Amino acid sequence: MEWKGVHAVEEAIRAHITEGDGYVDIQLYVKPDSSFTGLRMEAGELVFYTEEPPVQGRANASLVRFFSRLFGVSSSMVDIVYGARSRTKRIRIKGVTADQVLEKLIEALRESEKR
Repeated sequence: MEWKGVHAVEEAIRAHITEGDGYVDIQLYVKPDSSFTGLRMEAGELVFYTEEPPVQGRANASLVRFFSRLFGVSSSMVDIVYGARSRTKRIRIKGVTADQVLEKLIEALRESEKR
C-alpha cells in the first residue's frame, strides 16, 4: 500500500470500523498459515496475517492477542463478534474510541509494510 496521503488511508480504514457505546468494531479478513503476523491493506480490505493455522482456534487466538497488544488492553477486551469460524470477521475492542483505533491501525499497517 502506498502512503501518498494519510487521508486516503484513513478513509479506507474508516470504511472498516464502526464505533458503538464504549467499543469499536473492526471488519477484517484473516489469512492463517502466513509467513508473518501483522496487518495489511489489500484491495481496500483490512487483512490480518497470522502464522498460526486455522485449527483449534489458534488463528483466532492470534488475532485477539495481536489486537489486545496493539491497543494495550486485556485480551478479554477483544472479542470476535462475527465470523469465529470464517475468514471474514468482525472484532470488537472495548474501551477505545474510533480515533484511537484509526491511529493504531495506521501504525500497524506502516509497521507491516516494512516487511
